[in-house]
Order: sequence, then structure tokens, then C-alpha cells
Amino acid sequence: MTEFETRNVLSEEELAHLGEGTVAYLREFDSAELKERFPDAPEMAPGTRLWAVFAANGTPILLADAQASALAGAMQNDLTPVSVH
Repeated sequence: MTEFETRNVLSEEELAHLGEGTVAYLREFDSAELKERFPDAPEMAPGTRLWAVFAANGTPILLADAQASALAGAMQNDLTPVSVH
């Protein structure tokens, strides 16, 4: 193999833990998806836009009404935030 053909390969377990404890993703969604992502959250008016922070493995961390609040929450927990579109 040449230097350009060298590949780093992660096992499924390594991939599953990639970013764990250091990366969180921010995502905007509609209140219709709320119970699916945050089962214990209170009911919200239909059409309400929300922002959430999730751990790298998809575990919900926090819910916010604004992107800036979600970003601040991620940073307060020493997580590197990334956006998911």
C-alpha cells in the first residue's frame, strides 16, 4: 500500500464510542417530536420549535427554546457542540 492508500479502520465498538464525553450535537425540531426524544417532557403547543443537545451516542442531554441556550448548555457541560441538519 502506498501512503495514499493507508486507511484507518475503526471497529464497531470504537465507532459507537467516538466523541463520547466530548462531543454533543445540537438539533432543532418541532414539538410533535418532543415525546419521542424526551419522554418525560411536558406537553407543548403544536408547532413549537425547540433545540436539543444530544450526546455523541444520541442520548438526550438538555432541551431549550433557543439555539443560543442549547449551545450554552453544551459548553457548560464541557462538550464540543456540532450542528445536525
